[in-house]
Amino acid sequence: MTSRHPTKIPNTPVARRQRIVELLALKRVRSQAQLEELLAADGLRVTQATLSRDLDELGAVKLRDDSGNLVYAVPDALERQSRAGQEVHVARLAKLAQEILVSADSSANLVVLRTPPGAAQFLASALDHTELEEVIGTIAGDDALLVVTRGADGGGEFAEWISALAERG
Repeated sequence: MTSRHPTKIPNTPVARRQRIVELLALKRVRSQAQLEELLAADGLRVTQATLSRDLDELGAVKLRDDSGNLVYAVPDALERQSRAGQEVHVARLAKLAQEILVSADSSANLVVLRTPPGAAQFLASALDHTELEEVIGTIAGDDALLVVTRGADGGGEFAEWISALAERG
């Protein structure tokens, strides 16, 4: 019988930062030393300087928890839980749409958004993180993405909304 090994997390900046976000969401981490130990338990060895850079890159801040202790938190995770967070994501989406949205076309509940080559995935990710109630999901290619809206005829309204959002920036 073979034993099951835990998932191996590559020690790359992207994978490491994703694990940091997960750990900060799951545990009350009070110090970089504690976070360093948690990462080490996952097989991720980091120096204090690297950890400091990762926390800075993630925009991590120290906030008081329910017990009054200072713990690390990643603003993005906090923003998703609040109305203000929704507004922040819409503002980010507007800025990105202003920079890369080339066109928006629709049919029924489907919207095709065109971007410069290589940019569709950025716009799709921004839409997904905005968590709009009327959007079921996105599928991105290289220079186009498909947005599926909830309403049977919501595509036209969404195409107009994203176009106006891009114009306003």
